[in-house]
Amino acid sequence: MGIALVTGGTSGIGAEFARALAARGHDLVLVARSTGPLDAMATELRATGREVEVIVADLADPGDTERVAQRLRQTEKPVDILVNNAGFGLHSKLRAPDVAEHERAIAVMIRAVLVLSAAALEQMEPRRSGTIINVGSVAGEISLGGYSAIKGWVRTYTESLSNELRGSGVTVTDLMPGWVHTEFHRRADIRTSSIPEALWIDAGHLVEACLRDVDAKKVLSIPTVRFKVLAWFTRHLPRSTMRSVSHRISLSRSSSAAE
Repeated sequence: MGIALVTGGTSGIGAEFARALAARGHDLVLVARSTGPLDAMATELRATGREVEVIVADLADPGDTERVAQRLRQTEKPVDILVNNAGFGLHSKLRAPDVAEHERAIAVMIRAVLVLSAAALEQMEPRRSGTIINVGSVAGEISLGGYSAIKGWVRTYTESLSNELRGSGVTVTDLMPGWVHTEFHRRADIRTSSIPEALWIDAGHLVEACLRDVDAKKVLSIPTVRFKVLAWFTRHLPRSTMRSVSHRISLSRSSSAAE
């Protein structure tokens, strides 16, 4: 079944992608910042009979990103599936004078996606086969600060890349989850108590739904009917209405954080 490379592959959605792809028969290359979680995940997957490589890399560091890109360019043991999953939540306001957090986020969730995808395509296009999955967010459909702006770029980038790749044999999909049961929100210190349980989705179910969409060569993968409906409204309501809705959500978040 070939080799899949997953960034941020030791927790949350990335770990579920690694497990699901291993179950489908893929060997893995796991990329993450910390050796301990990488080794633990590799041990888990090797127990299923899969070969697993690990690359310790911080994708905020251009040098580390280039090391991962070099692995993607290899024609020996080529990577057939690239999952650009690494990411984190943002707290800094767009108007904040200190832009360090935004710069790191752009490096990990924009620059690394661009660089790693281009590197993977160097060997995928000549073979006329391969898959790129970019983990975006339905947050990219609204206007909730830096995270929304970055995930909006991921969606537009994925759709633009799909146009460039038409007829090449290589597919690209943007996974656009909403609220997923992972440690992402806890790590980002995002309060979730006000979010109805009906809006949450299990990470394993999310990944399986995405892989079905990838098999169907869908460019955008939006899990569950609920979020498909929400995404439809975000695209068809006037942008002024969506800005007002986003503003109310932002005020609600600020109020909850102050409690």
